[in-house]
Amino acid sequence: MKILKVSTVLLFVLCLSFVAKAQSQVDEIVKDWERAKAYTKEYLDAMPESGYGLKPTAEMRSFAEQMLHLTDANYSFASAATGEKVPADKVGLEKTVDKSKENVTKLVLEGYDFIINSVKKMTPEKLNENTKLFDRFEMTKGTALAKCFEHQTHHRGQTTVYLRLAGATPPQEKLF
Repeated sequence: MKILKVSTVLLFVLCLSFVAKAQSQVDEIVKDWERAKAYTKEYLDAMPESGYGLKPTAEMRSFAEQMLHLTDANYSFASAATGEKVPADKVGLEKTVDKSKENVTKLVLEGYDFIINSVKKMTPEKLNENTKLFDRFEMTKGTALAKCFEHQTHHRGQTTVYLRLAGATPPQEKLF
């Protein structure tokens, strides 16, 4: 009887450990997105108001358009990954008329809040469920969030050149 109690307790502890580890995956994703939001805000703050319309070449997006493109994708990827519906007024932000520093900063940070709040509602099991991105690419919801993170990192990184062209200093890297 004593062996049965000990094995039951051990099984219970093992289950709690598994649940805690799985929950830490969601917590780590939230932590990474909070860091990405803070880092992107540093980029938004570093660019002078006059640089928001800056295009390195005529064919390229402006700084504001890069940040709004990043945000459009954040909403799309996060919606597919978490199941949260994108608010109607947050679709097509890249075409926003008011591309002022104040408005772009507000819209971009709201996009990060959408991801962070949506991920916080997820369970660890949801990360392993399948979803389709852009009605073409099937992957797990966890992978979709990772692809979203990669996309925003890519476009934020591109804006380093914009900051230099505007005479501004890019923020220091924020790995942790």
